[in-house]
Amino acid sequence: MTLLRSLLFMAFALAVAVLAGRADAFETRARNAWVYDITTGTVLLDKGGDEPVPPASMSKLMTVNMLFEALRDGRVSLEDRFAVSTRAKDMGGSTMFLNETDRPTVEDLIKGIVVLSGNDACVVVAEGLAGTEEDFARKMNERAKALGMDHSTFANASGWPHPNQRMSMSDLGHLAVRLITEFPEYYGYFAIQEFPFDNRAPDNRHNRNPLLKLGIGADGLKTGHTEEAGFGLVGSAMQGGRRIVFAVSGLESDRQRAEEAERIVSWAFREFVQKTVAKAGTRIADAPVWMGAKSQVGLVVQDDLTLLLPSLAQDNLKAEVSYASPIEAPVAAGSEVARMTIEIPGHEPVIVPLVAEEAVAKGGFATRIKTAFGILSTRAMSEFAN
Repeated sequence: MTLLRSLLFMAFALAVAVLAGRADAFETRARNAWVYDITTGTVLLDKGGDEPVPPASMSKLMTVNMLFEALRDGRVSLEDRFAVSTRAKDMGGSTMFLNETDRPTVEDLIKGIVVLSGNDACVVVAEGLAGTEEDFARKMNERAKALGMDHSTFANASGWPHPNQRMSMSDLGHLAVRLITEFPEYYGYFAIQEFPFDNRAPDNRHNRNPLLKLGIGADGLKTGHTEEAGFGLVGSAMQGGRRIVFAVSGLESDRQRAEEAERIVSWAFREFVQKTVAKAGTRIADAPVWMGAKSQVGLVVQDDLTLLLPSLAQDNLKAEVSYASPIEAPVAAGSEVARMTIEIPGHEPVIVPLVAEEAVAKGGFATRIKTAFGILSTRAMSEFAN
């Protein structure tokens, strides 16, 4: 038997409007878009976020991830040098202008991929880590599956157009979160604005990320463009202790990409504020305990409950607490015994676990007699009423 008790809380009433800010409140020109607040783990915008689409050079983030993992595992170091094959040298599109006599360091290759979007650098990394780009692509697919990137497939290391080169914006966003949180010692490379590698191509030394020069807290990650994919960007910015990531694709021009990226960052930070609406240990409700030394137990949030609130707070948040009623003794302190569902119009509900505020032991002989008497009394009254 499940008992639902509807609760309205003033603290939560502030949170209704935007824990995830209604998608229809922000119209993006991107064909696909996904915006995420890392600090609170909140999806702010999802427009076809799970649709696999051509990622263009944004898929280079997976190649960088593979290289960062190799660095973390000690399989390579930043000072290691990789050979350049003819296949790598012959790559078209964005390039570091490598040739077969070069032996770039791993650090050079990271900068070459991140800043210059070098297709040749990606092939050098692929061959250096896996022997061939084909084997590297296979490893990319295996790793993507292990990381839960269910809407991504890889055929190459560079994002060169291929029917099997597909990523969703949500996968790209989650990958960006991984690069930021798992590899902080290397993430700074994404903020480099200029890398004149050997001064081989002075006009190709600038980072293509249009947000880095705007002073809005942007510090990554990667642009992409092909005729099929349109213009795209995986970006991240941090302001006032909050960090967001976003991934967009299908924009019509470099200028539109720059404008849309700036609009997204502005919207994400200006329309949302971060609030702790319930501190750890706050009692949300009480629940009856069956055959316990106490007749009820408090239900509390175990950790601080931090949500994103609208800049202009609105009302009407509805919260429901659900639990198997009554809760059977014994009850361990801190054990999850209930859940609170916070309903937000137009969005997936937020489910918060509630734990027992204190331990409740099994009742003794007197408790059993009292419970049995209560059951008999209830049955007698029911029969009398019939």
